[in-house]
Amino acid sequence: MYDLAASSIQYPVSSIEFRYTDPMSWQPFEIAPGITVGEGGPPFFFAGPCVIESADFALGVARTVKEVADRQGVRAVFKASFDKANRSSVTSFRGPGLEEGLEILAEVKRLTGLPILTDVHGPEQPARVAEVADVIQVPAFLCRQTDLLIACGESGASVNIKKGQFMAPEDMKNAVEKVRSTGNHRVTLTERGVSFGYRNLVVDMRSLPIMRRFAPVVFDATHSLQLPGGLGHATGGAREFHPYLSRAAAAVGIDGVFVEVHPNPAAALSDATTQLNPAEFERLVAQVTALSNKLIEVDA
Repeated sequence: MYDLAASSIQYPVSSIEFRYTDPMSWQPFEIAPGITVGEGGPPFFFAGPCVIESADFALGVARTVKEVADRQGVRAVFKASFDKANRSSVTSFRGPGLEEGLEILAEVKRLTGLPILTDVHGPEQPARVAEVADVIQVPAFLCRQTDLLIACGESGASVNIKKGQFMAPEDMKNAVEKVRSTGNHRVTLTERGVSFGYRNLVVDMRSLPIMRRFAPVVFDATHSLQLPGGLGHATGGAREFHPYLSRAAAAVGIDGVFVEVHPNPAAALSDATTQLNPAEFERLVAQVTALSNKLIEVDA
């Protein structure tokens, strides 16, 4: 039998235990109009398509998100990208671009009343994007970029940072502190899986309570299922695992869920293998909300 005590390998158990037992370093705050995080209750939802395919398309999906949120009694923020800057192939659809995309999102916001989340890719973008978006998102591949994080903080909008596929959950505290150094404390972190290469992602549910010590935590039910580069020219995915990972995250304890919705996922111009259709989205919302409410009842 292998004698762990005799091993020369040093495991930093005490430091990990200390991190787990640290008190939470954040207070409740309003992530978007009407949506306060940290006061209990079921998770909110960042929901919408991967990318803006057209103005009519975006508005249609936003209305679906609002209808589902109203029926299920949950809080929702409409999410959609104006530019997918990290596509697998140079020929992949990227979106309408900054200015046209913001015009579309502003109209969606006006007509539906939903708050807006969209992502940025360079430090020159956040100030302009914050004129429309309530939440600015930092993509996972960019979560260490200091200039970008500071620009997001200085924009005054809430900032949602995706955890890099290459990052330990403890290390995301540094990204949070970069944003907070601007005086903006409205920061959330999103778990979207860890990559060890070989075109797959693994979700370590321990990351959720670890990161929640220093920021509210969102579970990305869509991108956690990606198979990066799995189609050769594009990213693949395993949509059938949506309900399992989402329910597991809800059982661990989360503040929000990030999920991409498309009326016909197979025809989506981006992330076709991981987006949910409206019926699947509503079922996911109902399950996650019911489980969260049950846990709240048990803990009361």
